[in-house]
Amino acid sequence: MDRQTPQLLPPVRMFSQQISSTRRGARLARLLTLTELHFWGAPPDITERAEQVVAELAANAVLHGGLPGRDFRLALTLDERAGTLRVDVTDARGDRQPAVTGPDGTDGGRGLPLVAALTDGWGVTPYPPSGKTVWALLTAEPPSPARRRCRT
Repeated sequence: MDRQTPQLLPPVRMFSQQISSTRRGARLARLLTLTELHFWGAPPDITERAEQVVAELAANAVLHGGLPGRDFRLALTLDERAGTLRVDVTDARGDRQPAVTGPDGTDGGRGLPLVAALTDGWGVTPYPPSGKTVWALLTAEPPSPARRRCRT
């Protein structure tokens, strides 16, 4: 008799942490990301890019999305089967949307273009009642230029 042994699928690993909206909190988000991804055994390519993406999104959450007394949330979801990592950074300022260019048409900074270059996609979703989540998707392979774009 030929019996097949059931195969366990690689896990989907999740991490979520509420962090104070301070410069120290943004640094902590980056360090927590490195720690979790190393613990999970994530590919080095994803880990290196995720460090930069989280540093930028957490800094933006502190500088542009913070309100006094309100924290931001970092969430990581690693799907080993698909080879993808989703980074979510949620802040309290849903009224302030991230912009690659400033309101006067000038360069809005280097952060979001860097996020776009390091990821396979990024975007913003509302987080009721008044916040927003900026998310980014990273795969084990470097992103192709055609796949890099902002989605809302």
